[in-house]
Amino acid sequence: MLDLSNKRILVTGGAGFLGKQVIKQLIQTGANLDKITVPRSSECDLRQLDNCQQAVLEQDIIIHLAAHVGGIGLNREKPAELFYDNLMMGTQLIHAAYQAGVAKFVCVGTICAYPNFTPVPFKEDDLWNGYPEETNAPYGIAKKALLVQLQSYRQQYGFNGIYLLPVNLYGPEDNFDPRSSHVIPALIRKVYEAQQRGDKQIPVWGDGSPTREFLYSTDAARGIVIATQLYNDSEPINLGTNYEISIRNLVELICELMEFEGEIIWETDKPNGQPRRCLDTTRAKEYFGFTAQIEFKQGLKNTIDWYRKNPS
Repeated sequence: MLDLSNKRILVTGGAGFLGKQVIKQLIQTGANLDKITVPRSSECDLRQLDNCQQAVLEQDIIIHLAAHVGGIGLNREKPAELFYDNLMMGTQLIHAAYQAGVAKFVCVGTICAYPNFTPVPFKEDDLWNGYPEETNAPYGIAKKALLVQLQSYRQQYGFNGIYLLPVNLYGPEDNFDPRSSHVIPALIRKVYEAQQRGDKQIPVWGDGSPTREFLYSTDAARGIVIATQLYNDSEPINLGTNYEISIRNLVELICELMEFEGEIIWETDKPNGQPRRCLDTTRAKEYFGFTAQIEFKQGLKNTIDWYRKNPS
């Protein structure tokens, strides 16, 4: 097991929703807070190579969480930005880390990299068996290219880079901005605001038939830190719960937990997104002993409670 106590660790995206949890997990695992660096996007634009080169200097481990990411609305609105920003951040950071002699690079990818029609549950070996769902493709392919880069750098240079594929994340401090949020925070905010206005209906995109899997942010962070300590191979690894729920059932559960009794209006002219998402989590359990711990309903309650105290 990699001893983190004396390691200099760069966490890109470390000030974000997942990043804060990763830093907490690192410290709980023995990392020294004084040796953890979090570059801020306002001061260190990782789309610029010189910033990447500066950021990785004298670091032992890079955990790359930074991403330009959002829900289906943002994916439709800004596909070019999502492709360019994520590809340039990742590929230049990996190259700079290799050049600087960084000992380990942990790259956090995305479930959006999987083909649109992947047999469920998604196995890592199916990653290349088709094109991603169209609205996710620019983001998903940009992130998937980083897996190829890490594998090729390992093959040619012996560079120790690992690639993790977390399923959709949720939890307190998530992004609740309706222009860019994912489905759970978007729905929680929608129900909350309907309650504040006294509305008797809420509109929801699609027909409710797609299924999704969700991983609580502290579980995801724990999985990332365990992999940082224990995993040193080229194969991508899913991080998830192996629990699948339909969007219809998700909406009904959020309404139940928030005590909203109004009508749900399904906007069937809006896109559904990928038909099903659920991960095979066997490899993470076998390779480094990771299994999720937070039960989904409890995680939703925690997220709802946080948002009610911090409405935006």
